[in-house]
Amino acid sequence: MKTLAALSGASMPARLRRAALVRRLAVDHPGLEVRLRNGLEAVEKQLVVETESAVDPRIADVTRHLAAAGGKRLRPLLVLIGAEFGDPWRDGVTQAAVVVELVHISSLYHDDVMDNAATRHGTSSVNARWGDRLAVLGGDLLMAKAARLAAELGPEAADLNAEVAGQLVGGQLGELVGPSPGEDAISHYLRVIAGKTAALLTMSLRIGAQQAGAPEQVVRALGEYAEQLGFAFQIADDLLDIKVPTEEMGKEQGKDLTAGVASLPVLLALADRTQRGAELRELLAGGAVGPAGQRRALTLFRHSSALAQAEAMMDERLDRARAALRVLPPGPGIQALGALCDFVADRTA
Repeated sequence: MKTLAALSGASMPARLRRAALVRRLAVDHPGLEVRLRNGLEAVEKQLVVETESAVDPRIADVTRHLAAAGGKRLRPLLVLIGAEFGDPWRDGVTQAAVVVELVHISSLYHDDVMDNAATRHGTSSVNARWGDRLAVLGGDLLMAKAARLAAELGPEAADLNAEVAGQLVGGQLGELVGPSPGEDAISHYLRVIAGKTAALLTMSLRIGAQQAGAPEQVVRALGEYAEQLGFAFQIADDLLDIKVPTEEMGKEQGKDLTAGVASLPVLLALADRTQRGAELRELLAGGAVGPAGQRRALTLFRHSSALAQAEAMMDERLDRARAALRVLPPGPGIQALGALCDFVADRTA
């Protein structure tokens, strides 16, 4: 089974990465593969229009930068899969997929500023190229474009977009300010990623199903699945930050360590009472670490129980996601979502 490095390594063009993921999720359903592939092509065309539409071409350079760099387009894919539970040909499905991708790209601009990241999708981050101020404002502009498109889809989509935008910002704020006095660090982490990651995956499946006219009980079940998938997806990202070299991922290995981000493996390592855990606690005590400290921390993590504990928590969330699928009607959509759980599990293999 292919790992994430095989499916979406930095050396593989974005178009091929997306095609590989579509083939995997289509699960021997040629019709679904065609619909997903054609749907993503339509999304790409509209993304170009939205991210390049600025009066000043210098601003367009900023807003189109990460969209042009590519990515798996997981969230638009979820919109298209959600639409499989209704009428996938209905008007608004493609636009809904563009909405969620614009929100996602906007959040990456803000994340990279917070993390002081130098690369994203195998290219320079917006903040590294144009500075923090332009990166933040560029992200804000993309969020505003998403809000306009969501409003065109109707009040239900507009309300969902506004709710999720608030959850995303709330998650980012929670990460920035840290746990409240007396709050358990792991509980705080889960609360943060509920906003930063799970909320947008939930929106993706829900808005796709809603635009396709799926029954409300199906929309709710898809939301429950996506929330659990979102937790697992973020934990997998945390693990990849430590486990996968920069050249395979297209972003810096150990970026969270460098930025002092309290990822799940970091939190679990800080609770490790072995000599290895004590050394990690000393290295990470000051928050962000320098290059030498980062290299030593990565070495310690490779032999730490923290990674196995984080993987177990990821697997538990994936089991919950699979359980949420049991109430959904059979068909290629449900099989694609099951395959997506396998894909997330394989990312850290």
